[in-house]
This record gives sequence, C-alpha cells and structure tokens, in this order.
Amino acid sequence: MLILGIDDAGRGPVIGPMVLAGCLVNKDTENKFVRMGIRDSKMLAPKKREAFAEEIKKSAFAFYEVLVSVDEIDGKRADNLNLNQREAVAAAQIINKLNKGKDKIQVIIDCPSTNIPAWKEYLEKFLIAKTNLSVLCAHKADVNYVVVSAASILAKTRRDAEVKKLKEKLGVDFGSGYSSDPNTKKFIQDNYEKYKDKGIFRESWDTIKKHKDSGKQKKLF
Repeated sequence: MLILGIDDAGRGPVIGPMVLAGCLVNKDTENKFVRMGIRDSKMLAPKKREAFAEEIKKSAFAFYEVLVSVDEIDGKRADNLNLNQREAVAAAQIINKLNKGKDKIQVIIDCPSTNIPAWKEYLEKFLIAKTNLSVLCAHKADVNYVVVSAASILAKTRRDAEVKKLKEKLGVDFGSGYSSDPNTKKFIQDNYEKYKDKGIFRESWDTIKKHKDSGKQKKLF
C-alpha cells in the first residue's frame, strides 16, 4: 500500500496564490521521514524547510503541486466555488494525478473545513478512480501524520517561491503577504492603488475591503 499526504500553504495571506501539495510514499519512505525529523512546515525555519523539500522530492514515490490563483480564491471564476470547495477540487486534482489505479492508496488530507464529512463527500465527487482509495480527512493532519507534514513542506516552499517571483516581478518587497505582517500592512496602505490591477491582492479579504472603505471615507471628508 502507498500513502498520499495532502496539505495546503498560503490559505490565509491577503497577497498571492495558495498552494496544495501531495506527497506519495511507501511505508519505508514514511519511516525514513520520521527518522529524518520531518514535521509540519510551520515548525521549521525556512532553510530547514528548503533542505527537507529537496530530500522529500528525492525520496517520494511521486509528488504534485497545484496553484490556486488569487482570482480563484476570490471566486471570480465562472464556477463560483468558495474557498473550501476550491481546495477540495485542487486536492482531487492531486489524487487523480498521482493515482495510477494499480496500488491501494491511503489518502490523508489536512481538512480545511469544520464539517469534515461534508467536505470529504464534496471532494469525492471529483475523483476519477475510487476503488483502490481509502480517504481520511482530518484536522491537524499536518502535525499527526508525517506524510502530510512532508506535503506541507512542499506546499510551503512552493508558496514561498511564488511570493519571491511576485516580488521580483513587481520590484518591491511586500513582506510575507499575511495581513498580520507589518510590512504587508504598510505595503497595502501605501501601494494598493498602484498595484490593484496586478492581480496580487485577494479583494474578498477583509484587509482589502477595510482599506478600500477607509479610502472612501477619506474622500468623503
């Protein structure tokens, strides 16, 4: 049996895409990951994450990453999916890509929804093959299952790479992209009008809505 861990990175930021990653391993590789000390990406320093990501890619049976764009997150696509639904579709893409139908696969997903049974049911609608799959959706799977920890590392390093590319493209440092980051806050306050048409801001996020509302109030007075 193979084990497929899936996790996301960049669900919360106000700038840039979200990434979902899947990491497919056998039992021996899973045990190797435990010995290596692989754990949830949030518990690791950036350099350690990057080093682990390289080792994971070398050791895994296969891996796959899906980018969820700002427009998709904002629900601007014709399918009108919300963020939980979008993430379920992306997770299904990963499963469909890595499932060759020959081996039994235990899929373990760090579930983003408070309603795990409903989210799992929605996910399974998009699976092409199911007979060889056993799907487990759980909260804190990135902490409790090493294969999901490995997926979280792949997702986070890819998200970091995408943020770096955005900064290089724009020629500006906007921080981490999280609304709690003072550098990101200042960037939005000072540069929203300049970069609002570049497709980098999640317009549906409260941080952007509040900034736009404050601008309207200033104009009124």
